[in-house]
Amino acid sequence: MRYIVWIFLFTAAVSYAIELPSDLREGDIIFQTSRSSQSIAIQRATNSSYSHVGIILFQNNQPYVFEAASTVCYTPLDKWISRGQGKKYVIKRLKEASTRLSVSELKKAAKKFEGKPYDLIFEWSDEKIYCSELVWKMYYQALGIKIGELQLLREFNLSDPVVKQKMRERYGKSVPLDEAVISPAAIFRSPLLMTVGQK
Repeated sequence: MRYIVWIFLFTAAVSYAIELPSDLREGDIIFQTSRSSQSIAIQRATNSSYSHVGIILFQNNQPYVFEAASTVCYTPLDKWISRGQGKKYVIKRLKEASTRLSVSELKKAAKKFEGKPYDLIFEWSDEKIYCSELVWKMYYQALGIKIGELQLLREFNLSDPVVKQKMRERYGKSVPLDEAVISPAAIFRSPLLMTVGQK
């Protein structure tokens, strides 16, 4: 009996922790504050609390986040949320999803990127991929839609001490200030998206 009660309480706790909007859809974009070593630097450089982003896609009728982590991969949604700071997240959706979003095209684009390594130096190439680059390129390659404005690296807040330290670790003295970059913050601010859920 105690075992059954424990299972019930555990299940209820997990369900509450990953409470999601009832109309969660494939192609939705989910944001969180990562607890990775570079998260604070990203937050300060972009003046945003959101440092990680991925796309919701289903496998076997279960929601996953297609993301660029150590490699580009599918991560179960509950596991992805539990990794974030405070298990908080925001979910956004293309405003014209009913007419412009094609899940099949997004999944075709996903196949091109799956398994690629994470890009620690944020280069604008397809050889290695970082999280917001993955989301931006999937939407652009699959749907011809640019979610968020690209910026040059020099346009970010590079004067913050934490950002400076991370830049030294990644680039040494040769910082590619004119490299095109898409940040989680730029995608989050895109007027093409609307918020459909958050915790």
